[in-house]
Amino acid sequence: MSEDVTEVLPGVFRVLDTCHVYVIAAPARPGAERTGIAIDFGSGRVLDLLEELGLDRLTDVLMTHHHRDQAQGLAKAVEAGVAVHVPPVERDLFEKVGDMWQGRRISNDYDLRDDRFSLLEPVRVDGVVPEYRTARYGGVDVRVLPTPGHTPGSVSYLVEAGGTKAAFTGDLIYAPGKVWSLAATQWSYTENEGPAMVVLSSELLQREELDVLLPSHGEPMTDPADALARLSTAMQRYVDFRRPHPWNVRGLLAEPFIEVTPHLLMNRSSQSYSYVLLSESGAAMVFDFGYDMCTGLVHSTAREARRPWLASLPALRELHGVTEVEVALPTHYHDDHVAGMPLLRDVEGTEIWAPSHIAPILATPLHHDLPCQWFDPIPADRVLELGETVRWHEYEITVHDLPGHTLFAAAYEFEVDGHRVLVTGDQQDGSGIPGERQEILNFQYKNRFRIEDYRRSAALYRRLRPDLMVSGHWRPRWVDDDYLRMLTERGEELVALHHDLLPLDRLDVGADTVLCRLTPYYSSVPAGGEITLTATVRNPWPGKATVTVEPVVPPGWRREAGPSTLRLDGGGMDQVHLRLGADAVPRRRVRLAVDVTIGDLRLGQHAEALVDVVGEGNR
Repeated sequence: MSEDVTEVLPGVFRVLDTCHVYVIAAPARPGAERTGIAIDFGSGRVLDLLEELGLDRLTDVLMTHHHRDQAQGLAKAVEAGVAVHVPPVERDLFEKVGDMWQGRRISNDYDLRDDRFSLLEPVRVDGVVPEYRTARYGGVDVRVLPTPGHTPGSVSYLVEAGGTKAAFTGDLIYAPGKVWSLAATQWSYTENEGPAMVVLSSELLQREELDVLLPSHGEPMTDPADALARLSTAMQRYVDFRRPHPWNVRGLLAEPFIEVTPHLLMNRSSQSYSYVLLSESGAAMVFDFGYDMCTGLVHSTAREARRPWLASLPALRELHGVTEVEVALPTHYHDDHVAGMPLLRDVEGTEIWAPSHIAPILATPLHHDLPCQWFDPIPADRVLELGETVRWHEYEITVHDLPGHTLFAAAYEFEVDGHRVLVTGDQQDGSGIPGERQEILNFQYKNRFRIEDYRRSAALYRRLRPDLMVSGHWRPRWVDDDYLRMLTERGEELVALHHDLLPLDRLDVGADTVLCRLTPYYSSVPAGGEITLTATVRNPWPGKATVTVEPVVPPGWRREAGPSTLRLDGGGMDQVHLRLGADAVPRRRVRLAVDVTIGDLRLGQHAEALVDVVGEGNR
């Protein structure tokens, strides 16, 4: 073999390129073609060396991360018929990288992730790799582990070769105690998310009892435990150097959970706290599950900046005797409360139970114009009615409507260890001290907050009189009469403030002053096809009013002639369905609107919707 090709393990070859490209030969079969798979692809030089590698072709390439030195030759792989598989978090940086280049902020930029070291042009992707699971590619069994650090979405691949357990680690580690790039681990301006993730990934990878580490840059490491331990220690020093106080990152792995009561745990490592209800059977129920084992969120909401994973589950099993995470329940639809639920279901078989008003939001996230939604649909395995009490092992759990932080939120009531508990999500901060510090009510207008929501939630709390309230971003709160009184007073003050500041004595514009909405808010239609939008209109006047709704479409679109007219009672609400014909030219995010008049209140182009017009090749 040439000096650029090395057999590092039986049947595993390293090709020197813009990064190390590893080729794993599939088990030979008499009379069959000789195939293999590649880990990372570099410039694609490996395709010119197949004969030297003893192979007829590559069937698959598995990418550890999206950087150009790993991926710049992928167009050649696609042209050669090689299937491309990428980390789930980073898929968009392969097949939709053009969107990143079009939309990526470059002025006044505080997002320091190395995403601009991405492909210059999109490449077709055949699928994403299944994290925490084993899949077969070209006859080779590969286990996939999330190992964020070099990038938020990086993964490592574990393969048995010739009796040796190898990990292909990408750029997580370069040599014992060293990384290929410290700069790549800096994801935001002054924080430590990437370096802290390197510590966690190093610790988790040590548990795999590996024989060799095969990095994208650097030489094979035949004492993985020592190499990773040295990296964890060195990177921990680096993390502490950039903080005012030391941060025991490894302590998050050792014990991510705090005991609230003997059978109720709080996950202190998650970006929004998850709560775990323990059954004597060994089963667990999780309330909310967003960004587990989070070291901070980057100044970006792009998919590739958000990392769901399951790093806290080993401690749940080892320290708390959990045999199965049976059910997950969301308090509301925000990504920091639900992003990890699909992975939890795929890997652990967890069922997702969602209240009846939250389930549709999770199932069709772009139907409504709402902030903080997860990228993918999350269908519920079971829909719970508001006010319903469900039995789960020895517990009875009642679902309560809890609008305020968002219109689509629920509280869960149950008794555990002799205490009545209410799980409240992000409704309020729970840190108010009567006479010293006022309670902060966490309302957001885009979340569909209504003026009297906190008045109603205070009444609910008084009626239920929980011993303990647990929330998403603040420590558990033991409840007393003074605290309930404070919540009542704060709710009344919030109502009074809105009546003082808004013209509610004349017409009810609501908290957010939105009187018409279009659904679906973001959708797609074939070029030349038809789409139906629904305009939901509310009359803010105390008496009856005539409402006109007229669609506003760009040139080339078709609409029914004339406006639609409704007659609504005071405070009444109704819907108009608008059939619109799309232009024949594909175009992204076409803006449609409705011009609305209610009585003598001319709102103009009050509501909009976005539509992608897609051509034949994009469907």
